Amino acid sequence: MASDPSAQADAADSAIDSVSVLSEDSRRRMFTFIRRARRAVTRDEAAASVGISRKLAAFHLDKLVDAGLLRARYETPGGIRKVGRQPKVYEPTDAQITVSIPDRRHELLADLLLDAVLTEGAGESAAQAAMRTAGQRGRQLGEAARDETRPGRLGPERGLTACERLLDRYGYEPVRETPTRLRLRNCPFHPLAAKATELVCGMNQAFLSGYLQGLEVNGVQAVLAPEPGECCVRLGPSDPEHDDVTAEDR
Repeated sequence: MASDPSAQADAADSAIDSVSVLSEDSRRRMFTFIRRARRAVTRDEAAASVGISRKLAAFHLDKLVDAGLLRARYETPGGIRKVGRQPKVYEPTDAQITVSIPDRRHELLADLLLDAVLTEGAGESAAQAAMRTAGQRGRQLGEAARDETRPGRLGPERGLTACERLLDRYGYEPVRETPTRLRLRNCPFHPLAAKATELVCGMNQAFLSGYLQGLEVNGVQAVLAPEPGECCVRLGPSDPEHDDVTAEDR
């Protein structure tokens, strides 16, 4: 979970916008033609590739540029300098489009597992290394969030409010069941969690426990509480008998 979750949320919004832009047939076909050309393409070439006018092609190409899927510049094809204005050419950007509803973050799980493989100690099993790296990453993110927001002492209610921001950005779909209990309606690692439930759920719990530690949330723990179709982890009070808002949190 190396990347900034807010940036990931922005990327998801951008991906949805990009898919919307590509829903138009001529626009999508021109985009495919330009990607496969492996060079800068003129408006005339793009128009000819789908059989539309140059003016209409220019409209669609500019939409693709606005969506971040293409970039445009002025250049003479072939590098031959001619008298007059150089034509506008288009080429694909490095943008990658991934849209998943509900949100899935398989790349985050892969990143943690890669770290585990690279740092596995002589006395560790692969599973132990995975739990360790997940806990460390969660703690690092919690510490970074605390340094950024400087929230002071965090009891259960305020602590869970702080956690909700990260959980929402990572696709957990947090729902407040009580002031001190947070249910996670979506598993970002489904369906991989179903293939290796003990490993993935254990890493998930270790990551969220690490985040609570790094953020210094008091009176809350991440516990395994699997429900069909939901995340296997729930955040709740360390002492189940005290599931109310404390005076410190009011």
